Amino acid sequence: MRMMIDLGNQRGPLPIMDPPTSVDCGREEDTRSSPLLLLEFAVPTAYLAREMQYGLLRIALECDRQKERSSSCSLFNVPVWSMYCNGRKVGFAIRRQMTVNDVGVLKMMQSVSVGAGVLPVAPKSEDGDLMYLRASFERVIGSADSESFHMINPVGSSGQELSIFLLRS
Repeated sequence: MRMMIDLGNQRGPLPIMDPPTSVDCGREEDTRSSPLLLLEFAVPTAYLAREMQYGLLRIALECDRQKERSSSCSLFNVPVWSMYCNGRKVGFAIRRQMTVNDVGVLKMMQSVSVGAGVLPVAPKSEDGDLMYLRASFERVIGSADSESFHMINPVGSSGQELSIFLLRS
């Protein structure tokens, strides 16, 4: 599975998870597919960047089963999540629809398979530059109420580790 974590600008990051394709594991996944999940985080980008400096970032997104109409609702359709970074509650994440700007960023990122960097934005933009991280992730389905995504570092790399957990409790 490929995932693009669009760390966004000062307003807060947006992780974008690309859905897996239904082909053999040995084939390249389509980087042009629509996102499986688009979330807006309440925490500023600088906070996540600071947490990643230490080489280990665990993001847990938790929703309450009682607030959901039924537990048969897909985890990817949950509208609001409580967000924890490395065990500390940091606010909320809200599921939202793609905008024209999101589509533009995905088109720009089509040729990037793995990497991190900064994309310049229009000079009139008040939001600042756009940080991104694109990597391969291992998807682990624990149950109908839990899934996780673990970044797969390139061979021989001891780079930063990132895991995202989706939990319904």
